[in-house]
Amino acid sequence: MTRSAHDRTHLVIADDLSGVASHAADLFVRLSRSADLAGGRFAVALSGGSTPRALHALLSAPPYYDAVHWPAVELYWGDDRCVPPDDPESNYRMARETLLEALLARGAIRDEQIHRMHTELPPDQVAEAYERELRHAFTLAEGHLPRFDLLFLGMGPDGHTLSLFPHTTALTVTDRLVTANYVSKLSSNRVTLTYPVANNAAAVAFLVAGADKAEALARVLDGPRNPEEFPAQFIAPTDGDLYWLVDRAAAAQVQRGATG
Repeated sequence: MTRSAHDRTHLVIADDLSGVASHAADLFVRLSRSADLAGGRFAVALSGGSTPRALHALLSAPPYYDAVHWPAVELYWGDDRCVPPDDPESNYRMARETLLEALLARGAIRDEQIHRMHTELPPDQVAEAYERELRHAFTLAEGHLPRFDLLFLGMGPDGHTLSLFPHTTALTVTDRLVTANYVSKLSSNRVTLTYPVANNAAAVAFLVAGADKAEALARVLDGPRNPEEFPAQFIAPTDGDLYWLVDRAAAAQVQRGATG
């Protein structure tokens, strides 16, 4: 018997950012072990923003580092800014400095396991190239979606996730895996996975910390459905688990209780 989407949504409230990161690292280890036991690879999409830095610090050091079979891990990105990979605004650069360099230096992973967006190209070319990369890496037939084992997401104070910002064109794209998205309020070109791809993941984990996220988080979790205004509401895995790993400051206005 298939569980309902409600049964597969988990709200975990930690005391602080450190607790959020610990829960996220525990999830990474648990799911990676399941994939390893099944004899397959573990495909993970990393998130940008400041919150994942604490997660990366845990994963790159014992005991979490030692608990992961890194040769099975394939690393992707959910979105990035259209800047060179060494730009301070690059999500790839943040992950490289906080996680990848440590893994590469130890020989835990190879360059071939790192699938970055080539954001030095024009936005549409970045999206097209990453879509080709995903289709090749996941050996996708036409019309099929990649299935990430774990997709990490953040959420902004405006309710955006990935680079799916309120009232932007990317919210209407359902026939592509990856799309460029110009965010006028930030004067920024982005490239992002589309929400159907996110919803095909086996597990999606939002990492949300800080009082500045409290109002948006309450609106996303408890408010009426309005994903054009709060795009995080688009994320609802069709056959997977949805984890909200949040700290007490972000959860201050949330009415529903934690589910563990």
